[in-house]
Amino acid sequence: MAGIVPAGASVKKRASASPAAEEKRWVKWTLISLAGLVLLWLIVLPLVTVLTEALKKGWDVYIAALSDPDALSALRLTLLVAAIAVPLNTIFGVIAAWTITKFSFKGKQLLVTLIDLPFAVSPVIGGLIFVLVFGRQGWFGPWLTSQDIKIIFAVPGIVLATMFVTFPFVAKELIPLMEEQGTKEEEAAVTLGAKGWQIFTRVTLPNIKWGLLYGIILCNARAMGEFGAVSVVSGHIRGETNTLPLHVEILYNEYQFSASFAAASLLLLLALITLLFKNWLTRKNVH
Repeated sequence: MAGIVPAGASVKKRASASPAAEEKRWVKWTLISLAGLVLLWLIVLPLVTVLTEALKKGWDVYIAALSDPDALSALRLTLLVAAIAVPLNTIFGVIAAWTITKFSFKGKQLLVTLIDLPFAVSPVIGGLIFVLVFGRQGWFGPWLTSQDIKIIFAVPGIVLATMFVTFPFVAKELIPLMEEQGTKEEEAAVTLGAKGWQIFTRVTLPNIKWGLLYGIILCNARAMGEFGAVSVVSGHIRGETNTLPLHVEILYNEYQFSASFAAASLLLLLALITLLFKNWLTRKNVH
């Protein structure tokens, strides 16, 4: 009969499908293994090495390195710079994303390009730009000196350099999200009589809150770990303008390996806390 399939046909079908399934399984586990090896070599092994070297001479040396006045000063400065740069970049990122996605104007593409600029320019070049502008021999150097205002080799310069390196993160996280959402909800709110701030807080912000948080977390992680631009403008003054990454470099160059790895482990701890918080937000957003 037409509706009856011979038993041999299903066996042949399974037999013909089996090699393809086996090939897919082989490819899948090969790719997983390769990815695991790369992660092990480039990420896990360096992290284990940092922790091992930090504790190589025992807990007493480790605690002494972290409680050193220069290390504590570097930690305070790192947290201070992040506490200033991240909120300012968050405000800028929200305004830039709102402007780019909600309005049409001449120069929009130029604004997007400028936001991407720190991704393309070396952080060292960013630091040199600030030296050229605010240094003693820079464009505004003589005037700043006459007003007894110090930017380069001081905290303001470190904040500016950190902001330059990290300001794309919030904007780049929000722009695709806000473009995908469109403007229909905001337009509906306008027809109901809502004003600009009400539209933002009651319509836009709830829709972008998770993307905003992700951008803030990434911006904060980069701000605490930034080295190149900060190194140029800081002057490497112990106890004053050294952030944690700079403190690690100085200790390492002085062959204080245990102390340098101890300070590096502190940076690693801050990074892990940031990533754990991001993963927690991701799971909360999914559920």
